[in-house]
Amino acid sequence: MHTQVLIIGGGVTGTGLARDLTLRGISCILAEQRDINAGASGGNHGLLHSGARYVASDPVSARECQRESQILKRIAPHCIEDTGGLFVAVPGDDQAYVAEFPNACSKAGLPCQALDLHEVRDMEPGVARGIIAAFAVNDATIDPFQISLDNLSQAIESGASYLSRHQVTALSRASGASVHTVHLQSTLTGAEIQIHPDIVVNASGAWCGETLNKAGLNLEMLYAKGTLAVTGTRLARQVINRLRPPSDGDILVPGGTVSILGTTSVRIPDLKTIRPTTQEVDTIVAQGAAMFPALETTRYVRSYAGVRPLLKVGDSSSDRSVSRGYALIDHAREGCPNLITLTGGKLTTFRLMAEKAADMVAEKLGVSAACQTSLQELPSSLAGKWAEAGRSSRNWAKRAQVLDPVLCECEMIPQSHFDQILVAMDRHDVHSELNAIRLRSRLGKGACQGTFCSVRLTNAMVDRNRYTGPKGLEEIKTFVSSRWTGQRPVLWDGQLCQAELSEALHCGLFGLELDPAADDHGQC
Repeated sequence: MHTQVLIIGGGVTGTGLARDLTLRGISCILAEQRDINAGASGGNHGLLHSGARYVASDPVSARECQRESQILKRIAPHCIEDTGGLFVAVPGDDQAYVAEFPNACSKAGLPCQALDLHEVRDMEPGVARGIIAAFAVNDATIDPFQISLDNLSQAIESGASYLSRHQVTALSRASGASVHTVHLQSTLTGAEIQIHPDIVVNASGAWCGETLNKAGLNLEMLYAKGTLAVTGTRLARQVINRLRPPSDGDILVPGGTVSILGTTSVRIPDLKTIRPTTQEVDTIVAQGAAMFPALETTRYVRSYAGVRPLLKVGDSSSDRSVSRGYALIDHAREGCPNLITLTGGKLTTFRLMAEKAADMVAEKLGVSAACQTSLQELPSSLAGKWAEAGRSSRNWAKRAQVLDPVLCECEMIPQSHFDQILVAMDRHDVHSELNAIRLRSRLGKGACQGTFCSVRLTNAMVDRNRYTGPKGLEEIKTFVSSRWTGQRPVLWDGQLCQAELSEALHCGLFGLELDPAADDHGQC
């Protein structure tokens, strides 16, 4: 296979780059070792930053976030809820930081309004009593899966190809020369393919260093794991931030029908095991409750973790102090002129990162077409349509039909919506695994965490001859085990009862007992 550009990494930056390149008339293939947003792009708050969080520690990133958030609100409003945001300080917070905050925002060009404390209680009744300061900023929320799927869909419609479940095994190059062949292997079938690209863009996030090693190059990365917890209901109208230097448990982000609390920053040695722990969840709940007391008693349905792709620069003793800016590296200086690495940054700045990388690619290819992504509206796609929280329930309530049974009661997803998702997956040549369907819908994201919907959808897949033989039970086992990784750290009260019910159904009825050979983090 030949292509002008091979993009390695199917996160929001990789999909955004695929869209940018195809709009310039440049052909590309996007290869991902798992599926869309498998790394940091799927392990974040879904916060569209105003930039206010970084005005003191990283004002350059703060300004980038401010500019890009305004662009994204204009070009992709269907992926964004313009909630607004609050920064609140509680007794004991650094008074000097609180006093300097509005000045730092002003210097960075960020809107920031001091609020009357009684007004804050009217705006957000759940905010702690006794707060000592509050400011309004223009934070918002963004659905990272929806925007990645929409980017990818437009890229594919414009001629790009997507290879999910394909892992890079080697980047072949002569000594001191360009990459001439990229070897990939399907993680599902083991089949190997070779791609001959003019340009390779390494956009594999925290895996960038490992990808470069396959070309004989090195890049020192820091792996900073962040753990987040998902509440069973939406607790706040706006994004609630603790008014202090970035720390643990200081952001509460409303996400459709739920709220997401985070995050931690824990240095990990490698990328072999990325999962949340009970200790980390306890930490963010305790810290978050200081600004929003209901976090101490609400039900949590799951937790999850992502790894920030941070470049090691200088001492880098504190992950919180490492710049949240992005890095665009031309490896021509290392003797490989057709290899580019794009890493770092934030979800909010993905479009800018893709634009700068596409500019570099275009220059290398001698293409003069300019970037269009800041001007053209991002079309809503069938692939990303049902990723939005609450969308299925709203649509089903309007068009409820006897012949359109609900397969997921927590999110009220009818069979017809899953059928549409499967059509979109076929267009993208994505295997119809339950976990792949989950990424493109709300499957298994409600309180039952897949207890019932996994069985119902599997039954529908068997009826459609998508699964045959033992495939159905294997899919249920894989799906429920993946959900269990996030449930385990929040097993108390209501969610513990739910886990008991899930065990009774899946282990008692289907015989999916714990595999003695597996580690102690698996359920089935």
